[in-house]
Amino acid sequence: MNDIPMNGLIAAILDGDCAESAIRVEQLRKAGASAERIVTHGIEPAMSALDGKCTLEEFNLLEIMLAGRAVTEVMKLLYPEGSAAAPSKATVIIATLEGDVHDLGKNILKMVLTGSRYRVVDCGKDCPLEKLADCAEREQPLAIGISGLITNVIPQVKQVKDLLRVRKLEWVKVMAGGAALKQSTAGKLNVDFVAESAFDTLHYLEGLAGDGR
Repeated sequence: MNDIPMNGLIAAILDGDCAESAIRVEQLRKAGASAERIVTHGIEPAMSALDGKCTLEEFNLLEIMLAGRAVTEVMKLLYPEGSAAAPSKATVIIATLEGDVHDLGKNILKMVLTGSRYRVVDCGKDCPLEKLADCAEREQPLAIGISGLITNVIPQVKQVKDLLRVRKLEWVKVMAGGAALKQSTAGKLNVDFVAESAFDTLHYLEGLAGDGR
């Protein structure tokens, strides 16, 4: 199973070709590839290529948007809406902080977690810290997942745990991921966990849930 090629899917996503991306996913599933492998070895490499373009002169907004649409369609095939069994394991809040309007990575995480029976509350992109804290106070989540594509949001990421502590929510775990954030460490970002991928985040949450936290 491990040598099933993903190049066709990656190319289709980068081309923004929804129909071809769907065909490639069906072929991969028939060949025995799991949803997790398709995400980690197909979608996420394509996302990394897109992330790179966001910091280079070759950045093209239309290209990013078309590829994002293809990713969304693929994720819907892998994790159909309503496929998650009830009740949920726990509540997780996700957000892209104020100043960062990229949400493709956040949306992938949302679908992966929903498909794994977590209740996901999405605060959206360009989210102010106060809005995030208000949501945490209201929802009492197991964890908060912050996606960051640009380094400008790092100072805000560092404030999240302190803001939660003021609200007496110090027990809420803070996770970070995305191109800009995964280059750093949990200590430097003042978070509990830095994820390399959406499934890396999922595995961390599974450990928390298993510990009864």
